[in-house]
Amino acid sequence: MQIPLAQLKELLETLDAGGASELEYEDETIRLRISMARGAPIVAATPMAAAPSLASAAAALAASAPIDDPNTVYVTSPFVGTFYRAPAPGAEPFVSVGVPVKPGQTLCIVEAMKLMNEIEAEIPGVVAEILVENGNSVEFGQRLFKLRKS
Repeated sequence: MQIPLAQLKELLETLDAGGASELEYEDETIRLRISMARGAPIVAATPMAAAPSLASAAAALAASAPIDDPNTVYVTSPFVGTFYRAPAPGAEPFVSVGVPVKPGQTLCIVEAMKLMNEIEAEIPGVVAEILVENGNSVEFGQRLFKLRKS
């Protein structure tokens, strides 16, 4: 389900005018979370689906998840959008494989609903792998980067 642009703008204006930094809304058809950080809104809306049983979800996750090194961390997309490695076309990428990163350092941009949202490293580490091609669409929870803890 999509939210009309006018309604989304109204929500953002209300959030900004009220001085709030976060809003969450959920009903039977949609779940919406809006966070205002450093003046740029971050919006994530996900359609609601019937929840599978806990046992079947855990079994599916265990069957599909590879055993990972405890020193490996994946940076995932917080919403659906378009993945960009650089701040502008033709600019140098934010990071490359083998580059050390520190918490708060920008790794990429995910464009969602015409808003450019910087995705930052949460831990110190080294970029082990970039899992998405520049300009590709990404889904909520999709792995973007593989980092090795330092």
